[in-house]
Amino acid sequence: MTMLKRYRTVRSATTGRQVLIAQAALLGGLLLALVVKELPGITREVRIYRMTGGLRAHRRYP
Repeated sequence: MTMLKRYRTVRSATTGRQVLIAQAALLGGLLLALVVKELPGITREVRIYRMTGGLRAHRRYP
């Protein structure tokens, strides 16, 4: 019975977990940039919504 040598494959420097963490960080950064960019418009829309009465305005604005 002969023993076969198992050759190790050359591994890359990054693991799958590191790639997933990098992708999550990139996605989080993009989401944060989008929220920061859209924040003035969101606050304006909320202010208009509150001035028109919000959820109670269905009688005034059919």
